[in-house]
This record gives sequence, structure tokens and C-alpha cells, in this order.
Amino acid sequence: MAFALTSNDIVDGGVLPDAQVTAKGNTSPHLKWSGAPEGTKSYAVTCYDPDAPTGSGFWHWTLANIPADVTELPTGGPVPAGAVEGRTDYGEPGFGGAAPPAGHGPHRYIFTVFAVDVEKLEVTPDNSGAVFGFNLHFHTLAKASITATYENHGEG
Repeated sequence: MAFALTSNDIVDGGVLPDAQVTAKGNTSPHLKWSGAPEGTKSYAVTCYDPDAPTGSGFWHWTLANIPADVTELPTGGPVPAGAVEGRTDYGEPGFGGAAPPAGHGPHRYIFTVFAVDVEKLEVTPDNSGAVFGFNLHFHTLAKASITATYENHGEG
């Protein structure tokens, strides 16, 4: 079985629901994964917007050190005991919903789960998405993603 990510809240290729938009709900989505490869000792989850007008995208969520026996996150949390949420590009840990500039066009929000070969990555709540990504680069056994889009037409 291939490593796969599903959600009760987000449809791959669909429009991001209002609940995952900063001004309308700002709630982390339900995520469920299956088919992790042998040797998986923990998981990590990220949400990244590669279309943000920053030159380096925008990290909306970084979560690591999810225990290997956890394969689902509920809508709105809580995060599993022992997991670490990193600093988003909003400047603090936790989930930060979509908030693209009005009129900038559709942005992609890529939710990814990583099967990790160590129980704990050396990350803290103060670390950026880049630091989480660097650590994941060296410890990822497999990854699976769901991508949804959202466009701010100026409604908030």
C-alpha cells in the first residue's frame, strides 16, 4: 500500500474551505494517513503556500514528532502529546490559515505528511519552516500531500 493522505475537510485539487482561512475560521484541518513505510518512527505535517509573494513562499503550519502510533489529526486539534508545532511565517507556533493578498490570484496550500525515520527531530516551537524542512530533508522515508487552492477576492 502506498503512503497516502486524506482529509474529511480538504479535497485534493479543490478549494480550501472557509474553516481553514484566517479571517473565516483559522482551524487546522482533519488529516488522516495510511501506508507508512517500514522503519517509520514518527510523523511530521506541514502546510506551505508556494505562491505567496515573498520570494520564499509562506509556512502556515509545521508540526513534528507526532508519535508513530498516531495516524490522524482531528479538525482544530489538539496536537498529539509530545508533538512540536513550529513558528509559522505569521510569527508564532500553531496553525495559521490562508490569507493571500486580495487580488493576487489563487494560492496553493500544500498539506504534507512525512513518515520520519527518527522518533524526534531536533526542532523547537521557535524554529521556522525552513529549519523544519532542513531536518525533514535528512529523515523523510516517504511523504504524501493534499493541495487545495484559495483566492481572496477582497471579502476578508
